[in-house]
Amino acid sequence: MNALWLPLLVALPAVMSLVVAISGRWPNLREGVSVATALALLAGIAGFIGDVTAGGRPSFTLFEILPGASLTFTLEPIGLLFAMIASGLWSLTTVYAAGYMRGNAEHAQTRFFVCFALAISAAIGIAFAGNLMTLFIFYEMLTLSTYPLVTHHGDAESRDGGRVYLGILLTTSIGFFLPAIVATWLLTGSITFTDGGLMAGSGLGALGAGLLYALFLYGTGKAALMPFHRWLPAAMVAPTPVSALLHAVAVVKAGVFIVLKLTVYVFGVDFLAETGASQPMMWIATITVLGASLIAMTKDNLKARLAYSTVSQLSYIVLGATMASSLGILGGSMHIAMHAFAKITLFFCAGAIYTATHRKNVSDLDGLGYAMPITFSAFFIASLSLIGIPPMGGIWSKWYLMEGAADAGHIAIILVLSLSSLLNIVYLLEIPTRAFFHNPRPDTPRNWQEAPWACVIPLSITAAGCIVWFLYPLPFTALLSPWAPQ
Repeated sequence: MNALWLPLLVALPAVMSLVVAISGRWPNLREGVSVATALALLAGIAGFIGDVTAGGRPSFTLFEILPGASLTFTLEPIGLLFAMIASGLWSLTTVYAAGYMRGNAEHAQTRFFVCFALAISAAIGIAFAGNLMTLFIFYEMLTLSTYPLVTHHGDAESRDGGRVYLGILLTTSIGFFLPAIVATWLLTGSITFTDGGLMAGSGLGALGAGLLYALFLYGTGKAALMPFHRWLPAAMVAPTPVSALLHAVAVVKAGVFIVLKLTVYVFGVDFLAETGASQPMMWIATITVLGASLIAMTKDNLKARLAYSTVSQLSYIVLGATMASSLGILGGSMHIAMHAFAKITLFFCAGAIYTATHRKNVSDLDGLGYAMPITFSAFFIASLSLIGIPPMGGIWSKWYLMEGAADAGHIAIILVLSLSSLLNIVYLLEIPTRAFFHNPRPDTPRNWQEAPWACVIPLSITAAGCIVWFLYPLPFTALLSPWAPQ
């Protein structure tokens, strides 16, 4: 396909957000436009699969912002994967959001769908970014476009959560990410993403490279590395479709995608392996994996538990990058997709439970599996995928992450991944166990049933996706062939 399509695809959701705004008085039309735009976006991105898989790197420059810093869009394997996930799950999330927002009589529904479209536009801009300047611009656009979604309810709790969200993400990006971009330009004379990385000829030693790498990773606050992770649990005050957007479709996936992209195209896997510059951040990621899992075990609120689960799971992808192994990059890239399908299913289920019963806490879910068998079965399937148990797709990303750790000689990382999986069992499987094997609470009405079909159908499809990715992992390895075992 012509590279001119890249900026057009980035602009498509933003332009169509105007149509969504105009059609606000007709909810069916508004949501139909959103779904149609999502499907058109997915089809347009899919048109590049053959070119990128064959080794092509379509690129298009719109204009130069500063000397040597242009607004450039380039498509490569990891970016194509992220764009496919974001656009593919957008349509399902829109259908789900229609059922959730109407079922809970939420206000300002048109504003919600407009901001949702703008956020997807920013996420696609991140996926297609050809240099650090373009990446930074769309990163900030994503933060600003999702802020109204986080504060959607407009109450004091939402405003407080929004301040934490905006404060941490803007502070880290301006305080860390932007200086790291300037330092990269001064060291290498370029900010363009390059196969093999920019740092090999920079003369930067292990200490300097380690500090710059840490600046980039902490500057990418959306990756939720401790201690800059609090924005993510704080954002759980938003409606559940927003939580799905944050945790599976756009925001956090943008963060860990950027970590992978910086590792591969700015530093280079070989450079990091030779200098060991990424190892300090590798251990920060292990602390985040285990620490967030332990915190998740203490949370009774279902969305809070899932939020800390996301903090932990994101660091799996950061581990894949920081262990400086091609197999680690493959495992981290695959986990973007595997985690997306599993985690969006879990949040869809949490929202469906709230819509049908208005219960938010794990301790209140006893016996609800008989009233909502589809929802809790989907929750069980997605939980198994996150844990990494076949026949669910999550096994493949964890398999390659462990292979990458063994390849890089990091045996301790294999133990961390194994221990984390055991912790996942404790805090995830408690939910379907309570639902199916505990007696209902005495105050549980007998007439409770599944949430509206617009909620149940999307969560059923994403749960099925967890199984499909187990059966058909080869499309991932074909796309990510530069890091796949030969």
